[in-house]
Amino acid sequence: MTTVDRTSEPDTVATPRRRRRRRPGFAVVPAAVVGLYVLVAVLGPVLVPLDPVRVQLADRLLAPGSTTAAGSLALMGTDAVGRDIAAMLVHGARTSILIGFLTVVVCLVIGVVVGIVAGYRGGITDSVLSRLIDVLLAFPSIVLAIVVAGLFTRSIAVVVIALALTGWIRFARLTRGETLALRERDWVMAARVLGVRSLSIMARHILPFLVGPIAALITIEFGLVVLAEAGLSFLGIGLPATVVSWGQMIANGRDYLDTAWWISAFPGLALALLVVSVGLLGDHLNSRYQRGGDIATAETNQKPAP
Repeated sequence: MTTVDRTSEPDTVATPRRRRRRRPGFAVVPAAVVGLYVLVAVLGPVLVPLDPVRVQLADRLLAPGSTTAAGSLALMGTDAVGRDIAAMLVHGARTSILIGFLTVVVCLVIGVVVGIVAGYRGGITDSVLSRLIDVLLAFPSIVLAIVVAGLFTRSIAVVVIALALTGWIRFARLTRGETLALRERDWVMAARVLGVRSLSIMARHILPFLVGPIAALITIEFGLVVLAEAGLSFLGIGLPATVVSWGQMIANGRDYLDTAWWISAFPGLALALLVVSVGLLGDHLNSRYQRGGDIATAETNQKPAP
């Protein structure tokens, strides 16, 4: 009788587990950055009680660290009409996060409902909804957003609607694909045999298993929405002048890049840092849930035969 030296076998399950313990530390930094942005958006206007749209021509184009005519400190300088860059940056964070949150919520609700219904019902329902998605995918999302935002009066609601017109498609495609696989699982088929209503099956036996992939997509979608909103505001077709936006700040400073670089530099850095941090966080969540499925499969394959 021969003995098997199990110590020499590759530990295909333990290695991903060790990686799984190490990798979450990598997500702490982007998560902390995103949390700091949310904190600034909520409490920033209270801590920086300056009117971000108030014009002070006597303080125009002050460099960072200068003293204004009223004796206050312009920490990040002022723009071409004397508005404080720090105050505009804080209020711009609130605008970007608010629009990103509202747009993602709208996309999430529409996309998940369409995707789970199409994936579970199948047949003509799936075909019709899939063709609708294909038609919308034929139009570039940013072009469609520009057209819609340009047709109506500039407001936060118009920007949210314009960005959500195609944003829900990614949620629908993800939910549909996962539902197509989940509807063939044993617990779903058992509930169907027992006469459980379709709505209850989708809500209680399928939707809970979609939380992980959807959470990863939420972070990615949030970053794309913030970037798209800044693009619309940069083009002057996003938000009204009374609402501060990082895109507007960057656009206002493009004529002063040689003499007053801080007008565009600070909002540009803030936008880049937020988008990159959200992207890294979303990539970590995506790899985590995907790796979780791979580990479960590996553990199943490693079970000894009876």
